[in-house]
Amino acid sequence: MSSQDSRVLRVCNTIDGVNLHAGQMVAWLTIVMVVIQFLVVLLRYVFGFGSVFLQESILYLHSTVFLCGAGYTLLKDAHVRVDAFYHNARRRNKAIINAVGCICFLGSFIGALSVFSFPYVMEAWEVMEGSRETTGIPAVFLLKTLILVYAFLLALQGTSLFLKSYRQIFLELRS
Repeated sequence: MSSQDSRVLRVCNTIDGVNLHAGQMVAWLTIVMVVIQFLVVLLRYVFGFGSVFLQESILYLHSTVFLCGAGYTLLKDAHVRVDAFYHNARRRNKAIINAVGCICFLGSFIGALSVFSFPYVMEAWEVMEGSRETTGIPAVFLLKTLILVYAFLLALQGTSLFLKSYRQIFLELRS
């Protein structure tokens, strides 16, 4: 293994570690979300008390799980894939499909998402946007920031997938 190859693997392992850690962290939020949902139902139907703050917190947690867990999902190859060609392909062909997919589809999606969402997020920060409800969570600007976190984590994992695919493609050529 060359020193360049080991550096590529080190970069991939670092990126994978970031998304692995992020995915494991947000996985625990699903338990918190279930407990809060149970509490909302209990308070509403047993005690006749409603809380906008608690209801919005479920939305915040749900958003966090999906947006911050997307890179983890890509790391684990758990995204939905139309695999008419991919499933039965050889390893090198899978690597080619992944590399092309990272550049053409994932890269363009992340680029467009970043360009179009950045002003949206910055505008929310400028006014410190909060809930429309008076008793809601006054942090919509943080919720919107998760869009950029999503793009960043997905871009990182896409980079790792691309580097691994590139490595796989050229490893077989050297052999």
